[in-house]
Amino acid sequence: MQRPTFTQLLALALVTLLPHFGSQAQSVYQDKPFLQDYSVKYYADTTKSHLLQVAADRNGNIEILAKEGLQHIQDGQFLHPGAVKPNNSYRFMKDKKISALLSYDNQFVYLAQSVVLSNAWAGTLFSKHTLPAAKTFAGGSDFTFLVSEGPSLQLIKDSKTLWSGKLPDDNAIDITYQPTKNVFWILGKKSMYSFTVADKKLTKALEGANFTCFTLANKESNLVVGTSDGYHSFDIKTGKQAGTIMKKLPATKINTVKEINGKLWFGSDAGAFALREDGKYDYYFGERWLPGNIVKDIEPGPKNSVLILTTRGLGQIHFKMMTLEEKAAFFGEQVRKRHIRNGFNATLVGMERGNLATGHMEDSDNDGLWTSMYLGGEIFRYAVTKDPEALQNCRESMDAMERLYTVNPVPGFPARSFERSGHIKELHDQERWQHSPEKEWDWKSTTSSDEVIGHIFAFGAAAELIDDAAIKKQAVMLIDTVMSHIVKNNMYLIDFDGKPTMWGKWNPEYVNSFPTNVGDRKLNSSNIISMLQTAYHFTKKEKYKAKAFELMTKYGYLENMMRSMKEIGKAPADADEHAKHMSDGWNHSDDEMYFVGYWGLYRYAFNDTLKAKYKESILDHWEAERPEKEGAWNIFTALTGTKEFDLNEAAWYLREHPLDMIDWVIKNSHRKDIEMLEPNFRKQTTKEVLPPDERPIQRHNANMFSLDRNGGNGASEHSAGDIWLLPYWLGRYLGVISAPQK
Repeated sequence: MQRPTFTQLLALALVTLLPHFGSQAQSVYQDKPFLQDYSVKYYADTTKSHLLQVAADRNGNIEILAKEGLQHIQDGQFLHPGAVKPNNSYRFMKDKKISALLSYDNQFVYLAQSVVLSNAWAGTLFSKHTLPAAKTFAGGSDFTFLVSEGPSLQLIKDSKTLWSGKLPDDNAIDITYQPTKNVFWILGKKSMYSFTVADKKLTKALEGANFTCFTLANKESNLVVGTSDGYHSFDIKTGKQAGTIMKKLPATKINTVKEINGKLWFGSDAGAFALREDGKYDYYFGERWLPGNIVKDIEPGPKNSVLILTTRGLGQIHFKMMTLEEKAAFFGEQVRKRHIRNGFNATLVGMERGNLATGHMEDSDNDGLWTSMYLGGEIFRYAVTKDPEALQNCRESMDAMERLYTVNPVPGFPARSFERSGHIKELHDQERWQHSPEKEWDWKSTTSSDEVIGHIFAFGAAAELIDDAAIKKQAVMLIDTVMSHIVKNNMYLIDFDGKPTMWGKWNPEYVNSFPTNVGDRKLNSSNIISMLQTAYHFTKKEKYKAKAFELMTKYGYLENMMRSMKEIGKAPADADEHAKHMSDGWNHSDDEMYFVGYWGLYRYAFNDTLKAKYKESILDHWEAERPEKEGAWNIFTALTGTKEFDLNEAAWYLREHPLDMIDWVIKNSHRKDIEMLEPNFRKQTTKEVLPPDERPIQRHNANMFSLDRNGGNGASEHSAGDIWLLPYWLGRYLGVISAPQK
């Protein structure tokens, strides 16, 4: 044998190594700890308490002032709300007519009818004043307090009046102390005054209108003043307003403002929001975060938390350092505890306002799809970690998926779902349910194409990546089972009645009946080639390869697949009604079907020429999806080895996704800080997509630009299995998300 030349060896090395170089060239998100926010809520009985103020002390205690007296919190943890109850810790405090509360030197201090007092410092703080209608106060240095009952002001210490005076033409509604200057600032409804303690001088600092609240900010260099329509920022040195009034806000009626750990927090009649470094706002609306949306007070809380007092109770926003892997562990536990129904990845429904104990797991049209996506995540998790728990999770979900094929009498046909007999009246879509040959069981018919592409994705990943012989054999058998059914039946999915299901159609007569710009023509072509490639890759049966090439060459499926997403739109006027109905707007379920199908399309491509074409098609689709910052689609795109796949946006999706996956009412369409777009084919409502923790909880088949969710407040909890765990563990498997970094 002739030895290869150096040039030949070099060429061989390049062919062998270039794919690996491509992979290494991809960026990797370093999984360092980030601040994960979540809320613990405490609900008040609004018939018995009207909440006014909140404060925390150095011991981690939280007190709330209501018109009816002092309150405190009871119980409460994440997803398990506590309550606001009367505080009887100090029995005789109920005799005091307390009108204001604050934290002074990290201790509770109270303003009562004739005194400023505290139970700290052995109860020695008991400083009398002579303003019986006093409503607001602030503490200065060395137990000096400025008290006000409206226009009247009184500076006291040790029951001595050091100064008294009046605002010339206003009523004080808020007071705060600036320690670096030894100055009190007094806010009226239309003016701001400063009071210098050293020379007892009251000076008007600025004028305005409709003032409601204020805080010192930016290292005490600015006064931020809330109004009934936005907020002002004033430079303390010059007394001049820094820019115009800010109205591009989530809500403009500002009830309270506070700087906490260098960040400005605002409370409104439509939730709370915090100013970010980039000039945008983190918005906390609805019972994902708060018991009510009318915010009365915001204060720093224990352990780096923020206390947001509403008319309906207290929301305590916690910030916990967490890695993505720790978040994955949290979500993994959520799925196993509350979302596994007969091995399926299910939704918890029928809850009473977020009460997890009141819900039940629901059957779904897409039990197979949601489970295949969760199963995919666990397959990738096992491939990365070799965790036996992940393997057992795969085993249980694979068994549930296999039973979809055996619970019904049609060879090779997967049911949508199955459930025990006797409760059909309680099931969704009763007309789709059929009795199983298996006693005591029913199965759901009319299986869709999105089910099948999900099955093939998960079975292919299992056959390739799981080193358990039984699961490999099971996965390959299931691939062959369903694909044999489809090929045998002329590229249709045939139901119990001998007819094709509504959506299980990959036959050219159906696929090519759509105009070229209608998405289903491209989608069905892409999906069936992916499925046939997967079947051939693992079974080596020529019938799958031959059918795929026949569809691509004779019937134009490759041409269909390669058509750019830029061409996809509404059907022309002369199209049939079905085509028009199927193209009335962008279909996000189609996106889900495309991307899970890209696993088999790209990974199991018949040859490198096709693989290059598939990559071109995938990247074209990804370009159209980029505005959504969809974590799963960005990470699936990394499958191709492309350098650019919006890794930062994918990590943003994973970090910003809320831990609370309950379907609370969400509203954003009223916001003034987002730029709305005119109605369009993609149904993109805003110029920039909102973070996941500010919008409704949604699976990947939904529009990420949905702004509101109305009705059914707290009635269901989504599983993180398909929504979060799939993109995370896929990212770990592809190597674009690192293991946790210290």
